[in-house]
Amino acid sequence: MQIELHSQFDTRLVQSVVDVSIVMPCLNEELSLPHCIANARDALDQIAIELGLSGEIVIADNGSTDRSIAIAEAAGARVVRVVEPGYGAALIGGAMGAAGRFIVMGDADGSYDFRESVAMVSRLASGADLCMGSRFKGGIAPGAMPWKNRHIGNPALTGVLNLFFRSGIGDAHCGLRAITRAAFLSLNLSSGGMEFASEMVVKASLKRLRIAEVPATLAVDLRDRPPHLRPWRDGWRHLRYLIMLSPTWAFGVPSLFAICLASAIFLIAGLHDAGVLNGPSYFGASWTIVAGFLFTTGHFAGLMAVAAHLHGVHEGHRPVRRTMRWMARFLTLESLLGLGAVLITMAFGLFGIVAYNWSAGNFTALSTALPLVCAATIGTVGFQTVFGAFILAIIGGHKADFATHILVRKATADSARASLA
Repeated sequence: MQIELHSQFDTRLVQSVVDVSIVMPCLNEELSLPHCIANARDALDQIAIELGLSGEIVIADNGSTDRSIAIAEAAGARVVRVVEPGYGAALIGGAMGAAGRFIVMGDADGSYDFRESVAMVSRLASGADLCMGSRFKGGIAPGAMPWKNRHIGNPALTGVLNLFFRSGIGDAHCGLRAITRAAFLSLNLSSGGMEFASEMVVKASLKRLRIAEVPATLAVDLRDRPPHLRPWRDGWRHLRYLIMLSPTWAFGVPSLFAICLASAIFLIAGLHDAGVLNGPSYFGASWTIVAGFLFTTGHFAGLMAVAAHLHGVHEGHRPVRRTMRWMARFLTLESLLGLGAVLITMAFGLFGIVAYNWSAGNFTALSTALPLVCAATIGTVGFQTVFGAFILAIIGGHKADFATHILVRKATADSARASLA
């Protein structure tokens, strides 16, 4: 991410000690910027009176071609130019260039009242790491939010976020929020687009940060053009990001469902073939093929769940599950290669038995496809286990004991952060 400080006072301001930085992303906001800066100045005055904290206003310019930069500097704000395009990129660049130990983020379109951030900063000063605004608690002015966003998009995405990550937030996409600088840096945020809003809440939830929420109002913005937000495109970007950050729901739940369903089909079909169950067989050859497909797909998804979880732990934004701590001693390259070899050997053994019975019957069609499907399924799972073992070892830093290696690195990093704090 490239940022460039742009003000004759930049060096002095960055080196000075500031308590609160109000950061606004800006892309051609010359109409609304004077109002937003004046409103932010009122908020800083109120913060100084009520909390005794100093502040600054930072405009994260994302390539404006109008008079936004000149207006911001004339109003006494500091401008941070962010080269990488995007809402998230502008906020990350602005926050990185801010000097405050508390960072308030809000849009520069006049839709938010920065005076409502006083309560947010107060919650941070009282020990919260992140404080979100809630437009559903504070109020939404008529015409300020499209119907589909208010009643479908935001509730649905917030509901998915809370289901996946248990954040307990009522409005995960409110544009007015505040975060401590220490928490911001610990999250290592990287989303350049609108999904930045979700990323912050998700990673804060995963790291067990203290999250607070206060009411915030949303007014009709002051722009004379459509907003940068594209509901369907940005909604999908939010949803896909939530799925990518949740290996449990992206891979784990589908894996468990597929394996359980496949196992049930195999069991019932096998009991019928063995004569244990009488009556009509609901799962014949066709369904056993489906079961083989489900089982191998579920096994592959399970490997991806482990890989994604270890990657999240390795990147520092995901805590280690207790089951993963218990499994770490068994999750090594050699143990998985050994398991894969055993499964492959079993598969070829079953293939041999099937071939022998086939030849003994003068190569007539098999009476049941179940043994052949089971052999193919076991063999596929074996090869997937072998290939997956190497992928996991690569993710784990090219270590044979990849799970233990990642857990040790995680514990060392947590200890180092705790000592610095």
